[in-house]
Amino acid sequence: MLRCLVQDHPKQWEEVLGKAEFAFNAMPNRSTGKAPFTIVYTKAPNLAVDIIVLLNCKSGSAATFKDNYSKLLSDVRQQIIRSNQWYKAAVDIHRRPCSFQVGDLVMVHLRRERFLPGAYSKLAKRKIGPVPIIAKFNDNAYSVELPPGCNTSSTFNVTDIWPYNSTDDAPITLSSSESSSSEAGED
Repeated sequence: MLRCLVQDHPKQWEEVLGKAEFAFNAMPNRSTGKAPFTIVYTKAPNLAVDIIVLLNCKSGSAATFKDNYSKLLSDVRQQIIRSNQWYKAAVDIHRRPCSFQVGDLVMVHLRRERFLPGAYSKLAKRKIGPVPIIAKFNDNAYSVELPPGCNTSSTFNVTDIWPYNSTDDAPITLSSSESSSSEAGED
């Protein structure tokens, strides 16, 4: 908005900041359907001509004002609820519902953000597994049994967990790191 107002004089942005703020507060918001001025001050902003008109306060008008303001707040509340439902529906299209139980085998996605700087190689495996789920905190957070080489938290968001689907019908056995290292030493 400031770029449009200053046009060829970008260093004069401070001079138009008040106009930009007034214009923003006077425009209806997409979520509420009302202008911020209307919500806060219960009426549209006064222009230079309207400032000289003074509102007479009487008990009848005070009651009307209270009713109008209550209705305005109710309308704004309903508009916000409708907007939130619309946004939720738009996001839910891309959401995949997943629910796991303790003991289920899953694949886990390891994001770079989970590791200390310099500890994550861009050539490292992105998914590890199958690993069993050892705890369910809620439908959104699970704890898995990570291999000993992973230096990260074992709690994952459901968006980073996929069910493990074996390519064959052979039973899957998971061994602990101690038994696999002792077996390797016996050879």
